[in-house]
Amino acid sequence: MILRTLTAAIVVALAAPAVMAQEVKTPLYTVVDGTKVDAKTLNGFRSWRQANCAACHGANQEGLAGPSLVERLKVLSKDDFVKVVLDGRIERGMPPHKDAPVVTKNIDDIYAYLKGRSDGAIKTARVTGIE
Repeated sequence: MILRTLTAAIVVALAAPAVMAQEVKTPLYTVVDGTKVDAKTLNGFRSWRQANCAACHGANQEGLAGPSLVERLKVLSKDDFVKVVLDGRIERGMPPHKDAPVVTKNIDDIYAYLKGRSDGAIKTARVTGIE
């Protein structure tokens, strides 16, 4: 009896990671043909434009007065990205955006758009919706 219980516990413990691995994750962004994106990512692009981030980071996110976000998002985690955008980096000229509703309400979508650019999935700075 004890052997059966122990064996059953081992089987359950070994199977747990396999069950957890089967969880389906929602993709961060969806891109078709390098320029057509899902609604959330399109909203991120529009929010990026509305917040005028291009004034410092360039229209193609490749840097201007501010750094290239195409390169920075290759190494910056989402949490770090959110912290930098909301809190700013005053010493480097990055103002905080925690009081900018277009940014705070859409930070996840902005991240998805910029991450798609950084990953190379989104080929051009201007995107349209998937039809």
